[in-house]
Amino acid sequence: MPGTVSYVDVKSEIVGRIRRGDWPLDTIIPGEIDLAAELGCARATVNRALRELAEEGVVERRRKAGTRVVAGQSRSARIDIPVVRIQVESMGARYGYRLMHREVCDAPPAIAERLGLDTGAPVLHAVCLHLSDDAPHQYEWRWINLAAVPAARDEPFQEIGPNEWLVREKPLTDAEHVLLAANASAEEAKALGIETRDAVFVVERRTWLEQRTLTYVRLVHEGSTFRIASRSSSPDAVKSPSSSGT
Repeated sequence: MPGTVSYVDVKSEIVGRIRRGDWPLDTIIPGEIDLAAELGCARATVNRALRELAEEGVVERRRKAGTRVVAGQSRSARIDIPVVRIQVESMGARYGYRLMHREVCDAPPAIAERLGLDTGAPVLHAVCLHLSDDAPHQYEWRWINLAAVPAARDEPFQEIGPNEWLVREKPLTDAEHVLLAANASAEEAKALGIETRDAVFVVERRTWLEQRTLTYVRLVHEGSTFRIASRSSSPDAVKSPSSSGT
């Protein structure tokens, strides 16, 4: 009966469906009228729940376009990791993706150390290229701890990259980012279509769920074209997206 279900109940139900994968990333979820009828509450209750989820960055609401899932769960319960496809498309460009290498192997010593594993522990190594209007945008070199993310072993990553798949499938509680300027290796230069030792901008990231390291990734961008920006506001101000880039 309308009125017996609170907006907190509605929020919990929506987040639960997103976490379970019923509504994956980028899904347009049912409208307010349909949700109110299904959940047995007033439309205003659904409206408030969706409004708060939009403020928390879980969904994006656009007039006439509906409500779209943009994160795996509430920001209060997870760390948000940018999805490169959404970033490229938000700039008005056409996104493309290529899987260049994928293998399940034993963790080499340096990678085992970064992931907090014993040398030789099973990991998945994936190398990907993300494109913007058919031009190289980001070179991704990723290692996934298979003890923490066993489902990755069976994911081919042919159609969807590890970045987007992990954001959709696995919540995070902590992330570490290291930003640095570097010179492109021969491998990176070939992938990005630049010269060896040209300047590149690199993001190295590790992520955790509680105390377990999930992944280590090195993201490489051509130095002359990549841009990162930030905006700060007072605690009482309305928050807006704080960064672009990765």
